[in-house]
Amino acid sequence: MPIPKNPILFMKPATSLQDPFKPVVIPSIAENNQADYECELAVVIGKKCKNVKEEHALDYVLGYTVGNDISTRKWQGNNLGSGQWCFSKSFDTFAPLGPCLVSKDLIKDPNQLRIKTRLNGKLMQDSSTSDMIFNVPRLIAFLSQSTTLMPGDVILTGTPEGVGFKRDPPIYLQHGDHIVCEIETIGELHNTIAYESKHRSE
Repeated sequence: MPIPKNPILFMKPATSLQDPFKPVVIPSIAENNQADYECELAVVIGKKCKNVKEEHALDYVLGYTVGNDISTRKWQGNNLGSGQWCFSKSFDTFAPLGPCLVSKDLIKDPNQLRIKTRLNGKLMQDSSTSDMIFNVPRLIAFLSQSTTLMPGDVILTGTPEGVGFKRDPPIYLQHGDHIVCEIETIGELHNTIAYESKHRSE
C-alpha cells in the first residue's frame, strides 16, 4: 500500500484491555477466520501534554510495553464492515498489554528494538521498530495536536510485516492458539485465543 502522509488513527476503549497470560476472547460475530494478530510497541504517556514538539516528545513518556492489536479483518475491511476500524479492533480483550512496563530511562531509543511474533511456536513477524513509518516522537507530536494526552494513555505504534491476513494463504487466529509477542528489552506477551462460543461452554 502507498505510504500515508500522516498516521492512520483509531481508538480502543479501556474495555479492550487484557492482562498478559489471559485469554483473548474472539466474539461470535468474528469467529470464522477473521481475527488477526499485530505485535506493536506500546508507548505509555507519563505526563499531561498538548501540542508537543517532536524534540521534546519523549519527555512525556513514562515507559514502554508490548501490545497486541487484535483485529477482525472482516469488520475492518470495506465489504460488510464498511471500514469500521474502531469496531474491528475494540472488542473486549482485544488490547492485551505487558508483561511489564519498562522505564524510558532504560530504552534510550524506542525505534531501535527488535520485534517478533510467534503463533503456536512458529515465527510470524520478525522486524525492528526502526522500520516504523512514523517514529515515536512524531506519533506523540501528531496525536497531541490540539488534543490533551493524559497520564496512562497508551499509543500503539503499528505492526511490521507478517500479519495473518496478508499471507498466502491467509492465517487467522483459531480457538486454542497461543500467541507470543516479543519486543527486545521489554519481554514477551503471552495470550491464548478463545472463541466466545466455545469459551462459554468449557
